[in-house]
Parts: sequence; structure tokens; C-alpha cells
Amino acid sequence: MDFSRRHFFFGSLLAGAVPGAGYGSTPSLKAMGYKSPNEKLNFAAIGSGGQGESNIGAAAPTENIVALCDVDDARAKRTFERFPNAPKYKDFRKMLDKEEKNIDAVIVATPDHMHASAAMWAMERQKHVYVQKPLVRTIWEARQLRAAAAQYKVATQMGNQGYSNEGTRQCAEIIWSGEIGAVTEVHAWSDRPLWPQGITEIPKEEPVPETLDWDLWLGIADKRPFTRGGQTEPDKWGGYFYQPFSWRGFYDFGCGALGDMACHILGAPNMALHLSKRKIVGVECIKKDGTSPFQFPKTSTIRYDFAPYGDMPALKIFWYDGLKESPKIPGVPDGEWIGDPPYMMAGMAGGGRGPGGRMGMGPAGYEFHSPGRVFNEAQFEAMKAAPKEQLRFPTPDGSLFIGDKGMLTTGTYGDVTRLVPVEKMKDFKMPAPLLTRSPGHMRDFIRACKGGDPACSNFDVAAPFVEWMLLGVAALRFEGKLEYDPDKMRITNNAEANKLLKPSFRKGWEFHAVKA
Repeated sequence: MDFSRRHFFFGSLLAGAVPGAGYGSTPSLKAMGYKSPNEKLNFAAIGSGGQGESNIGAAAPTENIVALCDVDDARAKRTFERFPNAPKYKDFRKMLDKEEKNIDAVIVATPDHMHASAAMWAMERQKHVYVQKPLVRTIWEARQLRAAAAQYKVATQMGNQGYSNEGTRQCAEIIWSGEIGAVTEVHAWSDRPLWPQGITEIPKEEPVPETLDWDLWLGIADKRPFTRGGQTEPDKWGGYFYQPFSWRGFYDFGCGALGDMACHILGAPNMALHLSKRKIVGVECIKKDGTSPFQFPKTSTIRYDFAPYGDMPALKIFWYDGLKESPKIPGVPDGEWIGDPPYMMAGMAGGGRGPGGRMGMGPAGYEFHSPGRVFNEAQFEAMKAAPKEQLRFPTPDGSLFIGDKGMLTTGTYGDVTRLVPVEKMKDFKMPAPLLTRSPGHMRDFIRACKGGDPACSNFDVAAPFVEWMLLGVAALRFEGKLEYDPDKMRITNNAEANKLLKPSFRKGWEFHAVKA
């Protein structure tokens, strides 16, 4: 592949990855009075427990945490205690009104159905926003947030950490180099949902815990009675029937396993194969088990069909969730470890995310911070030994690219990208880097807030990615293929599915729509 063709494939990505004249040099941002890289940002958080606690922890070492909001005092207890001087709120609307002058940036880590409202209220006040994946629950909301970010001239980032990983960029660079040829098929998978799905009856009403404001938790959603599902103790994930974790399985609150993990696992395919720029020919749920009138199924398989893009051929993407073992894909040698590498999975056996864990660094050399390095011997031997390992989660999440000259696999967050079979990596040298490397997902966002280059998953990148992904979430609720017209933002062959592209808002939770 000559340089001009390679530039066609990766050139448009450079706009969000390479600074035009050095970081902090964007004139329009400086004109808006953005902070110096040496000046601390004042962060607020909407959702301060769970994932919010992790995001706050990522910002706290270098920035100020000045206001916290959570509808459940018990869920946010550790964060509230860690930052005793930060004012505490249950209603983010009140926090933004009262603390507006003290806030520069806002972390949004609520259930999915509240992401758009919280982010929009913040952006209307010209606050930068870091919004957890899958960004939003509907396509209309995705377009609204993208348009609002442009209108209010704020920095943005979706919380799909894999977009900052070295392996995600290496995946794109290997594919653009032509090493595995023309890619016509991608398989991506997860063992999620780890929470209950496919439930067919809602248990009787129970008292609302004293620490929880149930009406605020419901937010834009229709009112309904609270229930713990008869549980006297939380399940192994620390949750009850709706919250603080199982909401992901409900149509009204989450996006199922696809919404939880696709923004991570499909990040490398989205970047490498320009999926956000392609026309979607059709989306179909081709298999599902354990259906429900109000929840996503227990397991599912979704097929996306994309049109060709430039010299890249038409593409099929298969998504599998609820797996108990790695998917069997034709052409993959028996016993070959695909997806997350074994030492990362072994690191999860203790339940942690430290060294060796999914969010850790694994053995020395895993991180590939030196572009062009040879896949090291420790990694090679670990891969070969992988099928013998006893792991907490027998299914490593990941994706597999199938080209006409070979195959490539990568893990949940773009971890340890490698050729298949792994023997091909023994003497393989990564191609020369074409994309700049990220300093880390939250670091990337903070840099953008202070006038640096746009973050790698800013809403101009994240919203189109989420748009095609959410078509799969809609397909889970219907039989047959959905056909989509992006120009009209319309599912053209299913009127009922088309209604899912925009949410309804309970009175008091609306936001001012912007021209998308």
C-alpha cells in the first residue's frame, strides 16, 4: 500500500490525534479563556459512586474536585468521605445552578438514560464534559450532544478507555499496512451480561432505602414503584433489582451487554475500519435467548453489514454476548487464545484491576510503549500456554479481524494486539507508528480542556460510533433486519423500531434541543 492510499485510510483520524502546532496551540480554545496546562481544573461529578468513583479518582491526582452529586448517599459514601470539603448534592440540576461559577468540567457517570440530560445541562453552562460510555441511550441524543459540544465550544470525551490504548492504534496501523490484507469480517464478543437479564415479571413494591432518592434516580424515565426484587442482601455484584448495577438490563435505563461493552471491544474495529464513515446496509439480531417484555435477552448475536469504504471492501461484523467460552470461529486454530491475553485474565482471578488485571499492565513489556518493538518472548510463551490456564472468566472479551491474507486479534480495551496464530508474532515487528499516542484517557480529556488537541474520543468521534452501535441495541427488540437512513435519522422498514431513536422525557427533565 503506497503512502497516498495509506493516508486515505488513516488521514482523517489524525485530526483528533496529532496537534497542528503543538499541544495547547488551538487559537479558538485560547480565545475562549481556557486554562493553562499548569493551572488546575475544577471538576464536578454527576454520579459519584461505582464508575464515577473511578473517573473522579483518575482526575483527582492533578485537578481539583469541587462538587459531587449522587442520588444515593450509600453508593457514593467512599467518594464523599474522600473529598469532605466538596459540596454534596442529590439533584445535579441544583448543583449546576448553585456551583456554576466554581466548575470547569463535569464527569457524568449515571445510568445510561440520564447521560444526555446531565451532559446537556453542563454544556449549556459551557462546562467541559466527560461522559461514560455508551454516551447515550438513543441516536437522537448522540446527535444532540455532538451538536451542543460544537455550539458551546467545550471539550468532550466518552469514557471508552480503549480508544486511548496503544494496542488500539497498533491494530489500526497493522491493518493499514496491509499485513492481513482486505478485512471482510470482524467477530467481537463478551461474557456480559453479568447482571440478570431476560426477567419476565417485576416483583412487588418495596420501601425505598433512606439513602436513595428514587424519583431523582428515575429522572427522565416514567415513574414506577421501587423494588429490590425481594432481596435482603445485594447480589454478588453489589446490586438489587434495578440499582445500583442491574439497570443495564432494562430497556428504559440501559443498553444491555452491547451498550456496556461494545464501546470498548468494538473501538479498535471502529478506528481501523472507519466504521463511522460507512453506510450501514442492515443490522439484525440473528440469535437471542431468554427474551423479556422489559429487558434485553440473556444472550444474543447481532450482525452488522457495512458498505465498502474507499479501497476497503464490504464488511460483516458479528457481536456475541452472554458467552461462557470463547467463540468458535472458522479458520482459528484449535486452542488458539483470542481476545484478552491470558496473563490479563489470570490477573482478574483475584477480582482486582492491578498488575496483570484487565486495567493493569500485565508482565513487563505488555504495554508496547515503544512503537515498533518485537513481540517479546514472555508474551509469546504466555499465549502458547493459555488454554491450560484456569481463569475466573473463561471467556476473554475481544475481537478478531479476518482478512484475505491473515487474521488479527485484540482484547477488550485494545490490549495486546497480535496476529493469529500467535506463532506469527515471534519475529514480527510492529509497523512504523502513524498515530500519536495518548497520555491516558482522562489525561487526554484534561489536556483538551486546557486548550490542547481534541480528546481521542471527543463527541465528533464518539457520537457517530455510538450511532451505528445503538442500531444493534434497537435490533435486539425486533425480528428481522433493520434498514437505516442516516440522512433522515430514520429506520425505514420498521415503524416501531424507529420510535426507539429518540427518548421521551418526564416533565422537568427536558433540555433545550440544538440544531444537529
